[in-house]
Amino acid sequence: MGHLKQRNLITTRERLRDQVAHALRAALISGELRPGEVYSAPGLAEDFGISATPVREAMLDLAREGLVEPVRNKGFRVTEVNERDLDQYTEIRTLIEVPMVGRITRSAAREDLEALRPVAEEIVRAAREHDLIGYLEADRQFHLSLLALAGNDRLVETVGDLRKRSRLYGLTALDERGQLIPSAEEHVELLDLMVAGDAKGAEKCMTRHLGHVRSLWAEGVQEQREKSAGRVTGRKLGATR
Repeated sequence: MGHLKQRNLITTRERLRDQVAHALRAALISGELRPGEVYSAPGLAEDFGISATPVREAMLDLAREGLVEPVRNKGFRVTEVNERDLDQYTEIRTLIEVPMVGRITRSAAREDLEALRPVAEEIVRAAREHDLIGYLEADRQFHLSLLALAGNDRLVETVGDLRKRSRLYGLTALDERGQLIPSAEEHVELLDLMVAGDAKGAEKCMTRHLGHVRSLWAEGVQEQREKSAGRVTGRKLGATR
């Protein structure tokens, strides 16, 4: 019984850790946690109304994803992505994903491709309903599930890591201007081309889509810089002072 109680305690702790990590990712997406700023686990824990331990563990999870980096005796700094980083991430994803959608179009069963349609439609729904977390989760699921049809697990892991490191800054502002919807609709267009067996068309669509995503990254970074430059000094969520 003692082991069972301990196991339940660990499960509860892990669940809280995951919930905190999810909330922190949402704060990163919205821009509430700003690139370059250092946040302490105790400070964030105070905002959440919990102990510092699950917050520190959640921040370590984000550090492994490249979203934050530890700062000795202070906390965690939100990593910044510059134009060079964005160009390199886009280049690598283009080298991988463009030829792969062509190959998958030629080899995948139509029913396997059609199975991704609800996810593609969920991306559009989330964009239209301003559900940013849902948008990013469905977008991640679509791209990685599509690549998984090639049967190369390491390739999926590589693209998944790139996606984490190249997250959108200031996604809220882009959403408010309706700029996420056209990008969302490209997933349905891509799937239609693949189901139709148009490998070349699918490759062109993926190239255009990644270029579109790259421009959104740039606009998000610029938006974040403008906010940081013009913001009124105030209390930051968990920021070290």
